[in-house]
Amino acid sequence: MLRLALLFLVIALIAGFFGYVGVEAVSFEAAKLLFFVFIVMAVLFLIGGIARGSPRDMV
Repeated sequence: MLRLALLFLVIALIAGFFGYVGVEAVSFEAAKLLFFVFIVMAVLFLIGGIARGSPRDMV
């Protein structure tokens, strides 16, 4: 997920450099959306891991 966000950010930067404003705007919005989805999923998995705890029977 984070790789896709970075990919779209790079595409937006390159498109902005060459003057493709429409492509830049769409790519930047996609990068923002994917980044926030990544952050939400990371927090949810962190909370789930903390709530689950460590396994008790370590062999």
